[in-house]
Amino acid sequence: MLRIGVIGYGYWGPNIVRNFNAIDGAKVTSLCDLNEDALGKAKKLYPSLATSTDVQSILSSKDIDAVAIITPVFTHFELAKKALENGKHVFVEKPFTSTIAQADELVELAEKKNLKIMVDHTFLYTGAVQKIKQLVDEGELGKLYYYDSMRVNLGLFQHDVNVVWDLAPHDFAIMDYVVPERPLAISATGEIHYNSFEDIAYVTVYCENNVIAHFNVNWLSPVKVRNTLIGGDKKMLVWNDLEADEKVKIYDKGVDVKTRENVYDLLVSYRSGDAWVPRIAQIEALRLEAETFVDCVKNNKTPVNDGLAGLRVVRMLEATNASIKDKGRLVEL
Repeated sequence: MLRIGVIGYGYWGPNIVRNFNAIDGAKVTSLCDLNEDALGKAKKLYPSLATSTDVQSILSSKDIDAVAIITPVFTHFELAKKALENGKHVFVEKPFTSTIAQADELVELAEKKNLKIMVDHTFLYTGAVQKIKQLVDEGELGKLYYYDSMRVNLGLFQHDVNVVWDLAPHDFAIMDYVVPERPLAISATGEIHYNSFEDIAYVTVYCENNVIAHFNVNWLSPVKVRNTLIGGDKKMLVWNDLEADEKVKIYDKGVDVKTRENVYDLLVSYRSGDAWVPRIAQIEALRLEAETFVDCVKNNKTPVNDGLAGLRVVRMLEATNASIKDKGRLVEL
């Protein structure tokens, strides 16, 4: 039985406790939060759960094998480091850490102690992203040209990070998982309209083999949009995460280019074929992610969203912030 301690029972914490408790071979035995009312609500749902406002009750306990850290990003490093130093595997909410240096240190520490780190990039475990990964890997889209993402809505404004660190980790992690070409450099712009953090940002990522990615993240949109387009030389894909049934659509559309012999002009023709909707597995992504974490710990496997994956996302986040502060300067990764 994998005994799990959870730190943080705010917005996402209840989902973490529920899913880990539903897995055979795992059990949430302890919960820590500074809000005693939150602990009281958890105690009503899980009477046998040990609760505390003292984080050391989890970090130093010999009766806990793994720690789930569901707290603000500025607390992740210290909590994860202490958990690893005490021999505990770590499941940590996105983004992994506040800096590249912190992520590096945690990855090295986990490797040294032969412990697992999983960063909560839940979208990687959705049926839609799993299907997109399969289609790309099988060459259904052909040679990739672009990755375009829009993740916008009205609010919720964060008080400790800007819109990039709040929303972009999802899409950076998805691109890192789906697109085989490595990101090389980032250019980004953003503006502050409320409090002291950017609430709108536009990010361009230049990848290997001329693949270009663009991300639009926005807290000030009148509508909620969760759209991703991926284009290749064979086919193109649209993913609308807000669509109830047909989340992913494949379009047999593209451009065919030929060169006239001895003439510099290009002959461009447009190809328009059928569109089809692949079958998407109906799964609860967080449940599958939690099951994968438990399996990796018990069987010494490495998850796709391990510490190194978390580090790659933090590297893109840091580069994005640096570029925004310098009005779109190209920052190499």
